[in-house]
Amino acid sequence: MKHYTYDEWLSYVKNEVSFKTREELESHLYTCDQCLEHYLQAVTEHESSLPVLSNENSFTDLVMAGVSKQKEFIEKPSVIKQPVKVKKAFYQQAAFHYIIAAAATLLLTFSGVFQSLATYASAVEATQHLKEKKPSVTEGVIDKTFAWMDSLEKKEANKK
Repeated sequence: MKHYTYDEWLSYVKNEVSFKTREELESHLYTCDQCLEHYLQAVTEHESSLPVLSNENSFTDLVMAGVSKQKEFIEKPSVIKQPVKVKKAFYQQAAFHYIIAAAATLLLTFSGVFQSLATYASAVEATQHLKEKKPSVTEGVIDKTFAWMDSLEKKEANKK
């Protein structure tokens, strides 16, 4: 991986690099922590010479408006931007998927699949409940305590 020098990042911050170099530097920032550190140092050093926002409150709104405009147009160098109109195939639209899901649900409901699944599930649950007839921990402790007390009573009775 190629790392960029502090001077290159300083030129980037001062906006003294070509468009191609700017794109390379920006994409490199996503993958390199070392270069990100150099970039942040360059920004900190040149912070006083960077432009000041005149209206900070509406800045976010302006940026978001610009982003939404970018989504609407194709990015072509030296060509007027054209609106993008992409038509999806019928099977790629959400309405098609909803119709298929509704049809499958109705088919399974009227054919009795859901009813048989519910019956099967309750039967399985009932058999498992019968198999798992284990006493609770409290019942076990109580049973052992009474057995111990009974054995003590028998010992006392045998001593007399």
